[in-house]
Amino acid sequence: MKILVTGGAGFIGSHVADAYINQGHEVVIIDNLSTGRKEFVNPKARFFELDIRSDKAHRLILEEKFDVINHHAAQINVRKSTDDPIFDADVNILGTLNLLEAAKKTGVKRFIFASTGGAIYGEQDYFPANEEHPTKPISPYGIGKLTVEKYLYYYNYVFGMSYVVLRYSNVYGPRQNPHGEAGVVAIFCERMLTGEKAIINGDGKQTRDYVFVEDVVRANVLALETDHVNEIYNIGTGKETDVNTIFCKLRDMIDLRIEEFHGPAKPGEQRRSVIDPAKAEKLLGWKPVYDLEEGLKATVEFFKSQHGRE
Repeated sequence: MKILVTGGAGFIGSHVADAYINQGHEVVIIDNLSTGRKEFVNPKARFFELDIRSDKAHRLILEEKFDVINHHAAQINVRKSTDDPIFDADVNILGTLNLLEAAKKTGVKRFIFASTGGAIYGEQDYFPANEEHPTKPISPYGIGKLTVEKYLYYYNYVFGMSYVVLRYSNVYGPRQNPHGEAGVVAIFCERMLTGEKAIINGDGKQTRDYVFVEDVVRANVLALETDHVNEIYNIGTGKETDVNTIFCKLRDMIDLRIEEFHGPAKPGEQRRSVIDPAKAEKLLGWKPVYDLEEGLKATVEFFKSQHGRE
């Protein structure tokens, strides 16, 4: 198949592009390199430094006539979305519509969308949240992702474009950006290895569902092949882990003798977030295979290699 991967120089998108290329697919990547890195682009892919909002990105889809679009390019910073909701909507909603309009014109067969399984549910009514849980996002980022899901339903209903929505929990692993707000595992790894203070927000008892990037990649591979399209799937582990536990595990793996340091709590931060992946197992044939220890160890090794440490 001929596949466009947006955000293919980024953390998750670059891993997905690698997997598609390893399967023998023809892959084209677009990324504006705002957070992605050129060195993460697979040399067997064709790469275009483009913004998903641009006319050039739209024209590229018209010219190349892709079978599948895998859409990972996004504004991913939840806090930035609250500070600048217009920018967030411009990138995550209007940027996606720019792709969808071009996809509609060229008969793209499948649109795979990286959504969020944390921000989209908001403060949960029950744990873990399945796909039927009420969607009550409390950030513009979550609202944007939900809006795109609704647009995908529309493009399928009116134009027949099939889609697969993957609602990720907290993805971590090699290549994650340690700078910025997203990705506590990457942030802690980077700060511990560079001697900076790894700050735990609040009491550190806030929980998340941490899923390893290689498991997420398999979901994207299965999304190419599944007959169960026009569906939304939670991609997570169904297990809660608090931030204090993540800190202690990473500290032990890096072999540091440092005390926990707690800073002020982030206003508006969700207390608990965990999602139920049962539907993905039933219909996609997907379930996570990496446990937290394995995933964290692989992530630590990557960050050590980035700093020239064994």
